[in-house]
Amino acid sequence: MSDEHTETPTQTFGDFGVHPDIVAALTEAGITAPFPIQAMTLPVAMSGHDIIGQAKTGTGKTLGFAVPMLQQTVGPSDPGFADLPAPGKPQALAVAPTRELAVQVAGDLQTAAKHRGIRVATIYGGRAFEPQVEQLRKGVEVVVGTPGRLIDLAGQGHLDLSYVRSVVLDEADEMLDLGFLPDVEKLLAMTPASRQTMLFSATMPGAVVSLARRYMTQPTHIRAMSEDGDDRQTVAATEQFVYRAHALDKVEMLARILQAEGRGLTVVFTRTKRTAAKVSDELTTRGFAAAALHGDLGQGAREQALRAFRTGKVDTLVATDVAARGIDVENVTHVVNYQCPEDEKTYVHRIGRTGRAGNTGTAITFVDWDDLSRWGLINKALDLGIPDPPETYSSSAHLFTDLDIPASATGELPRARRTRAGLGAERLEDLGETGKRHGGRDGARGAGGRSRGGKPASAPAAEGDGSARRTPRRRRRTRRGESADRSSAEQA
Repeated sequence: MSDEHTETPTQTFGDFGVHPDIVAALTEAGITAPFPIQAMTLPVAMSGHDIIGQAKTGTGKTLGFAVPMLQQTVGPSDPGFADLPAPGKPQALAVAPTRELAVQVAGDLQTAAKHRGIRVATIYGGRAFEPQVEQLRKGVEVVVGTPGRLIDLAGQGHLDLSYVRSVVLDEADEMLDLGFLPDVEKLLAMTPASRQTMLFSATMPGAVVSLARRYMTQPTHIRAMSEDGDDRQTVAATEQFVYRAHALDKVEMLARILQAEGRGLTVVFTRTKRTAAKVSDELTTRGFAAAALHGDLGQGAREQALRAFRTGKVDTLVATDVAARGIDVENVTHVVNYQCPEDEKTYVHRIGRTGRAGNTGTAITFVDWDDLSRWGLINKALDLGIPDPPETYSSSAHLFTDLDIPASATGELPRARRTRAGLGAERLEDLGETGKRHGGRDGARGAGGRSRGGKPASAPAAEGDGSARRTPRRRRRTRRGESADRSSAEQA
């Protein structure tokens, strides 16, 4: 008797005609079946068509463009490499809005290119120029980077994009938010008109649509979102709890939440750099393995924190919104909004750090009394059904039952549970940083930013926290033959 319920065989990357070496490399990394966005993107991208893809981080879109990029790239060990017009010049370019996202994209490309010998360079600010220049001089096939540093190196003649065959613009709406679209247009103008262009964006604001019209040829629009909108899909994948909290009790509440049963890697979001540093220090003092990630940290310290988080040396990352853009870490089980998000877009972005790639997660939001109106707008926009968050303290019984926190939990982690190595166990690399506050053109905003006119932009002060105030410069002046010391602040 025939089985009427025979399952449809799962598609593999090999079914799309992907190079066997790429398929083998992905298989070794435990990646065999493509995600929906990848299955939709691969046939179109592999045929050379321009693509506009609508999908958020966490949906697996990186391999959707990385595999086609590598497929049409000729490596040094491939037949015909010596016959290229310019062997060793970049054949593919991926532009990302943040350093962290550039590193993640480059990592996925290197994983897939493992057996093909294709060289991938990661170019972004906050690191020394010389190693990046040397890598380009030796020859690379794929370049991944942030706009500012890419333009710097191209302007100095170190980066030649005139032989690029494919360009990817990842998270174009984030690049718009950070003011990078003019730089992106400059980069596109440096590439051949015959290139393949793939643009990915969670939303399609007018400026991104205009960019696509100017630089793409009859693009195929691929939308990997739910019919009701991806925001709702993200929200639905995450169990949410919202509490009206007192500012002086938040750390106590957080300390208990971090002892919840089944709690894995956790991201704690703050609005200001000062709060991120303070909360991280407070948690560390209480015995938790925590690290901060914010714009006042040098690039080496930021990468140290992310590596420690990814490898589990620390399990709690306290981050600002800007610094956390593009972070894609697997197995994040909890997100805590220590400070209420500015709007619904920020809320969805934050809680989207968990519940990724088909998994579920837990999001907890603290709402101060003066943030109740802001929360009301977020609740209404996303139809969350939590218009009046319950007043909650670290001793509230419903906090323990909601989040499965042991009744014995206190504001400190018991010594027997302090098993993680901590941030100090992760090596801090000497990156030859170009400046903590303004590493070249990319370091300015902690996300690849630069000021108008090409001059490095100083890091802006965190939202009203005063953490970026400069120490007044003292000046020695003479008056009627007598010296007088005054600071520049005293002259105002």
